[in-house]
Amino acid sequence: MLRPTAWPRRVPACTAFFAAIAISFVTLAQQPPAASAARILLLPRRIVAGEGATLAVLDVNGRLTPGVTVNFSNGDRLTTDATGRALFVAPLSPGAIYATIAGRTSRVHTTILTSSDAAASSIEISSAPRFASLSDRFELSGRGFCGEADANQVRVAGRPALVLASSPASLVALPPADLGPGPAVLDVACAKRSSSHAPITFVALSLEGDSSPLAPGEQRTLTVHVRGTTSKVGLEARNLAPEVADLSGGNPAQISSTGGADNLGRFQLVGRQHGTFLISVRLLPLAAPPRP
Repeated sequence: MLRPTAWPRRVPACTAFFAAIAISFVTLAQQPPAASAARILLLPRRIVAGEGATLAVLDVNGRLTPGVTVNFSNGDRLTTDATGRALFVAPLSPGAIYATIAGRTSRVHTTILTSSDAAASSIEISSAPRFASLSDRFELSGRGFCGEADANQVRVAGRPALVLASSPASLVALPPADLGPGPAVLDVACAKRSSSHAPITFVALSLEGDSSPLAPGEQRTLTVHVRGTTSKVGLEARNLAPEVADLSGGNPAQISSTGGADNLGRFQLVGRQHGTFLISVRLLPLAAPPRP
């Protein structure tokens, strides 16, 4: 089912650097991305033997991508529908399994649980991120979720969130478009079952720096501003043009923000050759059991 036009969202990007990519549905008014553009596979971390689950595939711009073939390591194969997602039934044998986008080598692993391991009479959120980005997906672990993504009602501060991938034991969702930075309470409902409240602090990331082309040997600092919390948070930068620049600390590079009222983190670049660099930055998840 296609979502209304209020759903599509993307993080603003420039040719030099950009923040974590958000996800958008393709509507009837938009040209859907080609299946060949698929880059990111969202698969619930845990699925339940013999139960339904939903996966999603994104292109490099964060758009849900229809018509993409996904291959599982047990030989199963499926194709994403018009919404860029696919509903499937988990294999009957518990254990580890992985999936790949056809033509891509990157593997996404998941664990198949037994039905008894995931049995629940109500929705239980066992793990939720302490911090989540307003422009990126977040994950929940627990019991009693619906395997069909659209059957779950996830609300953040009373606003509906978009469920991208799901199983009875895991959910991957996108925060509401109109949510502001700061603490919020999350609730999940499915099949007349509802969860207890789970507090999450949502943060906004913004990048500051000179985006002009680098010269060989030139050093440059990129500053990430964090709004929504005064606590230290983990940040990860990924160098998408390693032939142009080196990212200090490796690729990806991980740091902690300073915390405090002026909460920020800094990444260092050194030019390798003249050209335009491309750096993506995302919030590192910090999972924690929901507080009562």
